[in-house]
Amino acid sequence: MVKIFCVNTQTSKTFPEGLSLMEMLPSFEFDQPYPILCAKVNNVCQGLKYRAFNSRQVEFLDYTSYIGRSVYCNSLCFLLCKAAKDMFPRCRVVIRRPISKGYFCSIDKGDGTELTENDLESIRIRMRELVAEDIPFRRHEVLVEEAIELFRNLGYEDKVRLLETSGDVYVNYYTLGDTPDYYYEALLPSTGNLTVWSLDMYRDGILLRVPNRHKPEELAPFVEQPKTFDVFSENLKWNRIMGLENVGDVNMACQRGEAGDLIKIAEALQEKKVVQIAEEIERRVNDKDNPIRLVLITGPSSSGKSTFCKRLSIQLKACGIRPISFSTDDYFVNRLDTPRLPNGEFDFDNFETVDHRYLQSDVLKLLDGQTVDVPEYNFVTGLREFNGRKLKLEPGSILIIEGIHALNPRLTDMVPDSAKYRIFINTITSISLDDHNCIPTSDNRLLRRIVRDFNKGAFTARESIMHWPNVRRSEVQWIYPYQENADVLFNSAYLVEFAVIRAHAERILMTVPKNCPEYSEVHRLKKFLSYFTPVSDKDVPSTSLLRSFIGGSSL
Repeated sequence: MVKIFCVNTQTSKTFPEGLSLMEMLPSFEFDQPYPILCAKVNNVCQGLKYRAFNSRQVEFLDYTSYIGRSVYCNSLCFLLCKAAKDMFPRCRVVIRRPISKGYFCSIDKGDGTELTENDLESIRIRMRELVAEDIPFRRHEVLVEEAIELFRNLGYEDKVRLLETSGDVYVNYYTLGDTPDYYYEALLPSTGNLTVWSLDMYRDGILLRVPNRHKPEELAPFVEQPKTFDVFSENLKWNRIMGLENVGDVNMACQRGEAGDLIKIAEALQEKKVVQIAEEIERRVNDKDNPIRLVLITGPSSSGKSTFCKRLSIQLKACGIRPISFSTDDYFVNRLDTPRLPNGEFDFDNFETVDHRYLQSDVLKLLDGQTVDVPEYNFVTGLREFNGRKLKLEPGSILIIEGIHALNPRLTDMVPDSAKYRIFINTITSISLDDHNCIPTSDNRLLRRIVRDFNKGAFTARESIMHWPNVRRSEVQWIYPYQENADVLFNSAYLVEFAVIRAHAERILMTVPKNCPEYSEVHRLKKFLSYFTPVSDKDVPSTSLLRSFIGGSSL
């Protein structure tokens, strides 16, 4: 017998050895507003088919959890791939990236013809049939060489390259009926739970829509993101030019000794974009009818806002424009006046954390040619201080404001829109592990934040992971709604970033003990990073955005 401690009920029960989590679940009676999809077993994500042969701690999860959503969406992607293969045996399905509250995908039927609405409807019908049949997802553990041979025979060269460069001895893959596929995270027990989804034509591909995070019985609302999509498409184009669509391609290039060149190319592309933005600002500043006087820079946590601001300032100076900048952080209210979360903790990402009325008053004074005493926020005391920093806009100057709320219209609603230039910084990851495993943009930023916070002594890895859900919720509420209002989007991610950051992140992730809830995320991130061939940071220049996270920045 084995003893299972259920976190959901805070109770323990004994079961025969080898029983699955799915078989144990009914014994733990607790409110289940939504179906249980997976579980954390000793703080590691497992599918419900996991069998316990020793005593374990188990926490059952539904779609409202990050892990539950990931398991559901991965299973849904497999469902799409299976249905497409059933209808078009020679097709290639690529899950490109999360966007517009869904997944942007492409389907090449393999016969030289374009995918039509009728073709898409046949795939929808087949997906519904597979859901109705409640077919099990079966997990297989084999030698990596066996998996490589399997996928090579199927023509899945993306998976072959990934597995060949992973360094694993054994690997897990899944089958749905007679269709094999590879997913690095757990899947649902069967297709029966995949009842909420939609498949629509979108741009030059399709959009696989997924359930609402808070109401899993409903679809997540569609959000059009044309500018974000254009940035992704631009980066995808460059990936194709270099022949690097997936992680296996990047790994092989790094193993050939090309990592230094890839870093230089990525840096050159970013600098080219910064120059283009600076030149556009110069043109707009010199517009006699509607000159801009204020540049607003924002982005989610760990996107690289501050470093971008510094690089842009250098390029503006090269254009003959003198930038004067400050951060919205300088205008934080005193800590005791900070809004609080429902649990009583300070909500540092809330818009009301910024004294926006005071900030806008200073902005209007600066634009009027007055001298302003700019405050500095003391993060130790939690108080706003004045240390003699005075700013004035001289002829040929432009004001730059950087911060997470910079694009919120309420921050500068008394400044004419024609006088503003808005920049949104994001990390739009343009490569995937393979055709069916895309990389969430948030993983890029989370790893950056963990490394930066640890190196600066701000937070431990555990604390950074613990705070991350609140950070993400705040971003959805306060930052991302204004992304598409930007005049330009800047992508701060580049191809070999995960390969570079791996060595920095792995040693820090090792500090998180296995007996804390955050270890589930640590385990996932370590598994994710293991797919990347590690690359030295020696070729990353001191002016790189990445340096502000891994250390060694000269900006």
